[in-house]
Amino acid sequence: MSRTGIATAIMMLAMAGAVRAEAPSPLVPGQEIAGRAEARRLFDPQAMPGDYIKGRINVGEGRFDLDLVDGEGRHVRRLAEDATGVAEFQFVAGSAGERLAVTAGQAAGLYRLLIDRRITVAEQQAPPPAYLSPEIARMAASLAKGETTDAFWKRIEERGTPLVEDGPDGTVIVTFLGRGAKRNIRLFGAPSGDHEELQRLDGSDIWFRSFAVPAGTRLSYQLAFDVPDLPGSARERRVAILSTARADPLNPHRWPAEAMDDYNQDSVLELPGAPPQPFVAASGAPQGTLSHIEMASRILGNSRDITIYRPPGFDPARKDIVLLFMFDADQYLEKVPLPRILDTMIARGAVPPVVAVFVANPDRAARARELPGNADFADFMAGELYPRVLAETGIRPSVERTVLAGSSYGGLAAATVALRHPETFGAVLSMSGSFWWSPPGTPDDRKEYVAGLVAAAPAPPLRFFLSAGIFETGSGGTAGILDTSRHLRDVLQARGVPVIYRDYAGGHDYLVWQGAISDGLTALFPQR
Repeated sequence: MSRTGIATAIMMLAMAGAVRAEAPSPLVPGQEIAGRAEARRLFDPQAMPGDYIKGRINVGEGRFDLDLVDGEGRHVRRLAEDATGVAEFQFVAGSAGERLAVTAGQAAGLYRLLIDRRITVAEQQAPPPAYLSPEIARMAASLAKGETTDAFWKRIEERGTPLVEDGPDGTVIVTFLGRGAKRNIRLFGAPSGDHEELQRLDGSDIWFRSFAVPAGTRLSYQLAFDVPDLPGSARERRVAILSTARADPLNPHRWPAEAMDDYNQDSVLELPGAPPQPFVAASGAPQGTLSHIEMASRILGNSRDITIYRPPGFDPARKDIVLLFMFDADQYLEKVPLPRILDTMIARGAVPPVVAVFVANPDRAARARELPGNADFADFMAGELYPRVLAETGIRPSVERTVLAGSSYGGLAAATVALRHPETFGAVLSMSGSFWWSPPGTPDDRKEYVAGLVAAAPAPPLRFFLSAGIFETGSGGTAGILDTSRHLRDVLQARGVPVIYRDYAGGHDYLVWQGAISDGLTALFPQR
């Protein structure tokens, strides 16, 4: 043992002997005891095994150590070392007779010792659970009286789910409900922007999760019953939610209505304050036509399906035609009925005639490779697809009336393709664009790639419509779509680039985007 270690051991032995020789002063919770540095003192917190003790030593002058020792004076725990000012401490008593020992670190000093709380084992009871939903709180009280859930479920079946109640400060309390699970129920598409576990109300068959949301909320969601717990990575376990996720069986509002089964269908929550989507429903408006071409790319070395929408009464010679390029063709031809939406918008005079080009992804891997900031894909759009569309349709739109549109990675692509080729594309319509994205190897302080492009170059001759859902927040220290979209808006404004921005009380959701696409078109191409 080193000389320092021997000296420390001798000091601890001497301290232990001194502690045994001293008579402890009782410490009563709430009663402060003053002490001086001339003598080390021993205090009795009067704790029994398992008691929780919380207190503080307030040093007015000097420095002090505070230790917990057992009934024989042996050291148990250092609670405060070389303390000055106020040092808080807490511990759970391990054995009867434990004491607090205060030792001066220098000749002069003053302190005050106080036990704030002593909670016995019998008193250590968790507070009753607080329920955000008044209805769930009433149900918990009924269950405590021995009542059943039959009446509750009868009411729910009559009015449907989710349960909607008034909340504080103009918010709405939404409670998602499930019944019949054995192990778990998970909420896919929660207002938190994450997968959420439903809780089981003790002693019942009620599974629930409540959120306070804005009165204008619109979202789609699924419930996953008894999701398997799998060996493997955290991502593999997370993705397992897709194995059982389905539309909420107690919610009659489904989307899309013509889905093959409820595993391929979402349930819908639309609160009364949600912004209108006036062009989504079938209106009987004259219909445009769809044609299909196979587009091979020399630049990308692959091919894809391209669908072209021509408006009713199409006249390629019109000067006011808007040329819209829409990414993720399958979603905007099927899940979001964009051709029907355009039919209605054009018939009502909300937009001028629109020729829409739906750009499909060759496969899922190609989407992840091509849409996020890919220069070759941008060159394909401007150098190969754009001339082919002009040849197929005979139109000659101005740059200002040519717009790129998309959501998520598609919204990111709309921005990066236009920034690379502003001589071809004059407008960007980005819905929940993935502006958190940056190329591999990007420094941590440069993660917002698109905002950096705009900030570092001359102001591009573009117009932007940006939107994001207020539930699209970040996690784990990473900025989310909401924050990065707002930041890009601010950078564009600072550079003098025209930008229109909209927040929606929703998440990363085609149900929101089917309305945002109309909002973006009418904002970018307003009619008199």
